[in-house]
Amino acid sequence: VQCHLGRLGSSLGPSCALSSLHTDLRPLDILSEVVPASGLGQDMRVFQVQGVRGFQLTASRPRALGFPASRLFIHCDRFPEEFSIIVTLRVLNVPAKRNEYLFTLMAEESHSVLVGLRYAPNKLHFLFWSQEHFNGWQTCVTFHNVSLSDNQWHTLILAVSGQSFSLTVDCNVPSDVAVETPFPTSLSVKRASFYLGNRRRKKGLFTGLLRQLVLLPGADATPRICTSMNFKVATLSVPTILQDLPMKPASNEVLKYPYETDMKVTFGSRPPCTKHEKAHFWFNASQRGLYLCNGSTWISMLEVKQRLDYVEEYQTLVTNSETMGIEVFTIPKVGLFAATANRYTPPGSAIYKWTDGKFVPYQNIPTYQAQSWKYFTIGKKIFLAVANFEQNDRGQEYSVIYKWSRRKEKFFTYQRIATHSARDWEAFVIEGEAFLAVVNHREGNNHNIDSVIYRWNPRTGLFETNQTIPTSGAYDWEFFTIGPYSFLAVANTFNGTSTKIYSHIYIWLSGSFQLFQSILTFGAADWEVFHIGNRVFLAVANSHSYDSGTLVPSNFYAINSSIYELNITAQMFVKFQDLLTYSALDWEFFSVGDDYFLVVANSFDGFTFSVNSIIYRWQGYEGFVAVHHLPTVGCRDWEAFNTTEGSYLLYSSAKEPLSKVLKLKTT
Repeated sequence: VQCHLGRLGSSLGPSCALSSLHTDLRPLDILSEVVPASGLGQDMRVFQVQGVRGFQLTASRPRALGFPASRLFIHCDRFPEEFSIIVTLRVLNVPAKRNEYLFTLMAEESHSVLVGLRYAPNKLHFLFWSQEHFNGWQTCVTFHNVSLSDNQWHTLILAVSGQSFSLTVDCNVPSDVAVETPFPTSLSVKRASFYLGNRRRKKGLFTGLLRQLVLLPGADATPRICTSMNFKVATLSVPTILQDLPMKPASNEVLKYPYETDMKVTFGSRPPCTKHEKAHFWFNASQRGLYLCNGSTWISMLEVKQRLDYVEEYQTLVTNSETMGIEVFTIPKVGLFAATANRYTPPGSAIYKWTDGKFVPYQNIPTYQAQSWKYFTIGKKIFLAVANFEQNDRGQEYSVIYKWSRRKEKFFTYQRIATHSARDWEAFVIEGEAFLAVVNHREGNNHNIDSVIYRWNPRTGLFETNQTIPTSGAYDWEFFTIGPYSFLAVANTFNGTSTKIYSHIYIWLSGSFQLFQSILTFGAADWEVFHIGNRVFLAVANSHSYDSGTLVPSNFYAINSSIYELNITAQMFVKFQDLLTYSALDWEFFSVGDDYFLVVANSFDGFTFSVNSIIYRWQGYEGFVAVHHLPTVGCRDWEAFNTTEGSYLLYSSAKEPLSKVLKLKTT
């Protein structure tokens, strides 16, 4: 077998120029042909997972999962030379040396595979037989780094044209492979049959779920598939029994095609809700609520929707010194934590653990005018990165990444990275690769310096420089995604003479971040992205207006902070609303029941640091309206979090060694 290797995410080769001669041909639904008209037998079962239905196959009778190719190729007994294969599937964890077939096309008198698609861990193999080359040997085209074994639904589009093979996974950047052996121009399908999930024997049976398997002659199916926002389950043709809405039976008739569902219910304290817990349920016994994970947040299913009534002081947290930032995070099976970025060393910064309904001291970590913390994970590894603003005792300026030890249940130094008056870290994942971006505020008196994006090297287990981006006295990074696109926004604060400067939004294209949009800001200290329904918003916290070349206004800390909304048509963020703030340093978005809120950290009004910070409620056409005024002192950061006992806000003070936990009282 001759295998040609392709690597996902590699540079794009020539696009597949599929012939226009076949563009009028209809999609050929291979999966629907296998479904018996009389109803499902013992060889196929319907499962519903994460709200999506698919077939599970059994290995008892592999031939029962086949049908003659003549049922699809009615007028022609030749396989098309240019085509796309579309598959929607959910792969289980496949052993390292196991191959599973998604489908095969085999001649009845031979054990050879004429056309086939099989999956191995992190690989996808496309097989075809050519009488014209290599004395009729089978050719194997291999795509590497195809990670599907995450218990999630995925849609694959394989486009074939001559010597060009292109694989698109979930409408991301395609992987293109050019090989010496072209797909045959005249592949006979006489006396051949399609087999679903096998190669006519029990070994190699597909063990996951199949939702879609379509052959589209003469066209690259990518433009037709990649139009939905839910790319992982985008469809061209799906069997009726797998469609989202079941056919309504007669009054005394049971469903013709019953299905099973993969339901998992967690009890106890609030568990994490990520893409791995999607479609899982959580039962909150204390509040008698049932919640469904949508991949990012827990959605109430049975509980009466709560509404925010008022806010009360719950806990005064005595900190090591003034606190510049707070990070609240949950370590699975360990608990809820809060890390405070404290100004002075000693004693450094602290980590607190939520115990018996309060934050209690858990671990002290030496830091040097710490500005912020960032919690993130890579696989099973748990990290916490601190942004240090000043040099250590040896005159070295490092920010530090700490790693969680499961045995000792503490954080320990893992990697030191040279930074320049670091203000913030942002962690994110793009196309399966982990990144960490640092905001460098200034080097000496020079505020116009590079901030750095680091890429995780899985071989060395370290972060390595990947890209530098020029910034001006920057304070904050904010990463977010919209559909298949990844963005990174920087809050530029001061260029050495003025705070009236542009902050920038970058988009990930061709392996690096490139400028997408520039927005005029005034001492920008924070970006906060949030979604309300299908709408995407981006809020900037403007801290002050200053320009050394103009007369200073009497109160340049009272200034509008702005909320921008993504305009899909214009492909840019446009201003949605201005809100008067007082040296705003942070925005935090949160929800209570069906209501959405923004809280701003007002720090200074030009006369005093004792300034009210404001909670705004989303009121649709009116935008955000002030509903609660919270007394704060030098407020620097807000964090919203939930426990089984309720919902809370935690704020840090940059002017006194006290932070406060506020409880959201609901009705």
